[in-house]
Amino acid sequence: MDNTNGTKPLAVVTGASSGIGYELARQFAENGFDLVVAAEDERLFPAARSLEDLGAAVSSVQVDLAHYEGVEELHTRIAASGRPVDAIAVNAGIGVSGDFARETDLNAELKLIKLNVVSSVHLAKLVLPGMVERGRGRVLFTSSIAGTMPGPFHAVYAASKAFLYSFSEGIREELKDTGVTVTALLPGPTDTDFFRRADMEDTKVGAGQKDDPAEVARQGFKALMSGDDHVVAGSKKNVVQAVAGKIMPESAQAKMTRRMTEPGSGDPDGEGEDRGGE
Repeated sequence: MDNTNGTKPLAVVTGASSGIGYELARQFAENGFDLVVAAEDERLFPAARSLEDLGAAVSSVQVDLAHYEGVEELHTRIAASGRPVDAIAVNAGIGVSGDFARETDLNAELKLIKLNVVSSVHLAKLVLPGMVERGRGRVLFTSSIAGTMPGPFHAVYAASKAFLYSFSEGIREELKDTGVTVTALLPGPTDTDFFRRADMEDTKVGAGQKDDPAEVARQGFKALMSGDDHVVAGSKKNVVQAVAGKIMPESAQAKMTRRMTEPGSGDPDGEGEDRGGE
């Protein structure tokens, strides 16, 4: 579907077929934006139809952003609308769980880096110059609480989110006098498909209580529209964890995180595999 009509500001949301991405798109639609939404899977199309029901004109782009060509295709479709991008939520991402040296698949981790990191840089590089030229625009990167500390058993994922947090804060400072704002969204464990897709359902964090993606998106949208540098979204425990990430030694952070992310740690009978964690 492609029926953007040019009468409203335009927002772009990646990873918009479900979870936080869909809820971010919903926030934009409810607040008077038209949309270009992108995702790899077929769920994008019913998601787009539900966004249209909110009064937004929606252009759907089914594309794999883990590939260079996918990012270029998305940008081509954005440009084809003939409309400036007023806001973009760079949200698409995946996770990989397990022991890095002994379990996880290299190709899966390289795909994670390509999607979470490379495509985010690529898309920002394509969209930001136009925003700067016009002297206005808003950019939201979905980082994570996981990016504030080392991440045993999801080490590449946590590192990718740390990159996004740092990248967001860095370019925000570069752009401070341009009229363009950059915001990092740092959710904690959220009730989405992430833990299933990352094979983390047997971890303590995967089996535990999670935040509502709609509330996370609401907080992220509010921070974006306020021009905040970042927001720790979800429950208050996420704020506590983010603060701990700034004051605890990295070795202590890693031990604390391990208790939450080690495979088998979510076993209700306490019989998960023992890998020497505390």
